[in-house]
Amino acid sequence: MSHAHPHHDHQGAAGHHDHSHDLRGADKTRVLIAALLTGGFMVAEAIGGLVTGSLALLADAGHMLTDSIALWLAWYAFHLADRPATARHTYGLGRVKTLVAYTNGVTIFAIALWIVYEAVVRFFDPGPVLGGPMLVVALAGLAVNIAGFLILRGGNRESLNMRGAILHVLGDLLGSVAAIAAALVILATGWTPIDPILSVLVAVLILSTAWSLMRQAAHVLLEGVPENLDRDGIAGDLSAHVEGVREVHHMHVWSLDGEKTMATLHACLLDGTDPHAAVSAIKSRLATVHGIDHATVEPEFGACADQPPRHGH
Repeated sequence: MSHAHPHHDHQGAAGHHDHSHDLRGADKTRVLIAALLTGGFMVAEAIGGLVTGSLALLADAGHMLTDSIALWLAWYAFHLADRPATARHTYGLGRVKTLVAYTNGVTIFAIALWIVYEAVVRFFDPGPVLGGPMLVVALAGLAVNIAGFLILRGGNRESLNMRGAILHVLGDLLGSVAAIAAALVILATGWTPIDPILSVLVAVLILSTAWSLMRQAAHVLLEGVPENLDRDGIAGDLSAHVEGVREVHHMHVWSLDGEKTMATLHACLLDGTDPHAAVSAIKSRLATVHGIDHATVEPEFGACADQPPRHGH
């Protein structure tokens, strides 16, 4: 399966920028080729589904339609992510990728629910299905999806956007396998209810992958702490290892796009500590030990500037 763990191959912050741009360019090309493949075949499969009367083919074509749209959006998201930050978008447009990943998840979810509904209707009122032509179309679909999967699998699987694209193609691949199985059963036995039954199986598989993608993308969009990091643990580590730091509070850790991690914090310093040296040491430790390459640190002596002054003081 294509589920790469989000944080295998954990590099230090310095090595990350050198080749991430080149990787993104390659990923962009991979997604474009997959979008063209999927979009082209989706039309053929939809026609095949209508001609043969197969829901399994129509379900796969419907999924390929969202796939094709999703892959085009993923390509556009890579395109936007390369643009520099502006006065209006001060973090750049990298998060568009996460937004697209979330939208992809929602679309697949809706399509899968439609397949389940249509399958229930067809199960109780099965229509004729042409097994031979259905098998031919499903085999061609499998070949196209395997090609798309192999092209995307070579890309950066730490990227939520790339993983979203892979999930779409993987769902299609399963859809084609189910359509092939249904066609073989229909050819061998003439039992057409196998067609809606297998389309429901595909829908259930699609639903579970879409849910996990939506959950991860939503976590990033809600500024959640990345799953491999412990906010309180990092604050404690800074207090323990950076000289002159008494305590760290008001700490926020979040990910911009599922890959780049940011932090803001207040550092309470002991009297006599050089604030510049302490801030530099904190930033250095965050980058090298915790992989947080963009941090804003507010040094403090005595009372915290964000706490309201007590009456009488």
